[in-house]
Amino acid sequence: MVAKTKKKYIHGQWSSRWTFVLAATGSAVGLGNIWKFPYITGANGGGAFVLVYLFCVAAIGVPIMMAEVMLGRAARQSPINALTTLAKQAGASKLWRLLGWMGVTAGFIILSYYSVIAGWALAYVFRSASGAFTLATADGVRSMFTDLVSDPERLLAWHTIFMVMTVVVIARGVRGGLEQAVRVLMPALFVLLVILVGYAMNTDYFMVGVRFLFTPDFSALSAAGVLTALGHAFFTLSLGMGAIMVYGSYLPKGTSIAVTSITISMADTVVALLAGLAIFPIVFANGLEPGAGPSLIFQTLPLAFGQMPGGVFFGTLFFILLLFAAWTSAISLLEPAVAWVVENHNVDRVIAASILGLLTWLLGIVTIMSFSDWAFSFDFFGSDEPKTSGMFDVLDILTANIMLPIGGMLIAIFAGWIMSNKLTEQELGVRTPGAYVLWLFLIRYISPTLVFIVLLHLFGVFQHLGQFLGL
Repeated sequence: MVAKTKKKYIHGQWSSRWTFVLAATGSAVGLGNIWKFPYITGANGGGAFVLVYLFCVAAIGVPIMMAEVMLGRAARQSPINALTTLAKQAGASKLWRLLGWMGVTAGFIILSYYSVIAGWALAYVFRSASGAFTLATADGVRSMFTDLVSDPERLLAWHTIFMVMTVVVIARGVRGGLEQAVRVLMPALFVLLVILVGYAMNTDYFMVGVRFLFTPDFSALSAAGVLTALGHAFFTLSLGMGAIMVYGSYLPKGTSIAVTSITISMADTVVALLAGLAIFPIVFANGLEPGAGPSLIFQTLPLAFGQMPGGVFFGTLFFILLLFAAWTSAISLLEPAVAWVVENHNVDRVIAASILGLLTWLLGIVTIMSFSDWAFSFDFFGSDEPKTSGMFDVLDILTANIMLPIGGMLIAIFAGWIMSNKLTEQELGVRTPGAYVLWLFLIRYISPTLVFIVLLHLFGVFQHLGQFLGL
């Protein structure tokens, strides 16, 4: 059965290992790398946080990514069908296919609100290019952002444009769509980042940013900061949502999964660090707060771009960079669902992409309305502040805080305990003595344990336990 499965190439294959690296890196590199990593680094003391983050990428990210790629290539199917096939082969419960369903569903839901946020970046490309931020005051920039997110019609327009961009790429298939897109977008993303870092190097505050990013200050790193690094290392690599698994199913036989997974993780981390090197000098040069939170991108940085020489040019470049990062991630979020529909319902890829794109677009309207008429507040377990954006926050918490970590933990368990060692060792193609044993140890014990700790933290277990113990 496995041999027959491996011969199925319904969707095509990547033309080379390098293309797969670009595609998977594009999936991993998203809005989180450009805006989230810099501000959570800023909020947790800089260099010490980066060191913990890098350790967590190695202990969680790389082993689970290797597992996801391996599962996809072993079955050559969409995540749902892959887990169904591999569970049957291993004599395991059919319920493992629900893990595939959870990942695909999570990706579908994430894209519905991710597209709305990406629409903000798209809108800001044109705002920056028009000089809207030039000499703007803090109140003026804040007002621009508030007016945008509270205007459902404008948000719907940008959300629609971005979803069309995503569907067009998906509909063209692996070689004609996904591959062509990442071959252009990912090098362009790196070039834009390098240009922005080059600008930052010519400011008087570049070394201040370097010291902040790379000088460890463990006194500024709390236990909560360690857990934040742990969680971000998992989320930043697009794990648990089926994207890496379906991309792995297009990977040619004989390509080293270990080498490619490490390469992707390193590329993703380099993008995050380059983003920090580009952003922090601008932040410090303008006397801004490095831990400002999500507003750093859409309120703080536009203010800085509006005051600095060449701000129109560099601000526009920055938001194009943000758009490209969002686009490459969005493509990978829709692909698992499209692949499943094509495999199971004998539907043309263009039709499948169009229908699923339309459904995602419709769900995105819920997020759009969450910023205006449908907004409401709610508390999430032990969170310090109530969430105030209604269903947008509900969907974000459901996917990023619950579905993805559970999915990643179960993938580690499935790969480490359910699949046979002989098959995993053969599929991974690890040639270095002891490397497979190390991967097996990490995927069986370390990775799922650390993800479980993240889950406990997200659900406020540690906080409630501390209160119970009077700590």
